[in-house]
Amino acid sequence: MRFRLTPRETSFYDMFAASADNIVTGSKLLMELLGADSSARAEIAERMRAAEHAGDDATHAIFHQLNSSFITPFDREDIYNLASSLDDIMDFMEEAVDLVVLYNVEELPKGVEQQIEVLSRAAELTAEAMPHLRTMDNLTEYWIEVNRLENQADQIHRKLLAQLFNGKYDAIEVLKLKQIVDVLEEAADAFEHVANTVETIAVKES
Repeated sequence: MRFRLTPRETSFYDMFAASADNIVTGSKLLMELLGADSSARAEIAERMRAAEHAGDDATHAIFHQLNSSFITPFDREDIYNLASSLDDIMDFMEEAVDLVVLYNVEELPKGVEQQIEVLSRAAELTAEAMPHLRTMDNLTEYWIEVNRLENQADQIHRKLLAQLFNGKYDAIEVLKLKQIVDVLEEAADAFEHVANTVETIAVKES
């Protein structure tokens, strides 16, 4: 690690960790949605909305700290990108839950549970990785695994699209379900963006 003569603002580490922990909360709500009937989904969506607002607050706190700090632990652009990508994950997960409720989807297509399982694992890995930003140690396996998970998510997404267009669903239902599985795929992409940003930071700091 590069030796620094100047002090650094360290509260960013705690804020990134809090943001990632909140994403784990969101992923658990997605898992809960899978086993819920339509009457319980609205309440889950409310809790997801609250988690998304908490994520927004965490992101705004990072941006405020960034704007008010003279010295930062790593490049300002990387701090901004990392905070934004973490926020994107929560936004996509909240959107997916909201769409399920708004569209009154009775049954999600087989394979969505695999999408959500991938997101849940990526959330756990991301939350475990954020504290390591302090030392930049033990991060390589994190971004390799998240990239592998994103590739897995791509394959699941393609299979889901093939299933949606196999003639089983009517046109309106296809539009609804496709939007949901597309948003879940965007969440997987956002996890990869976080991992790629962490890799960029680690390379610069090495």
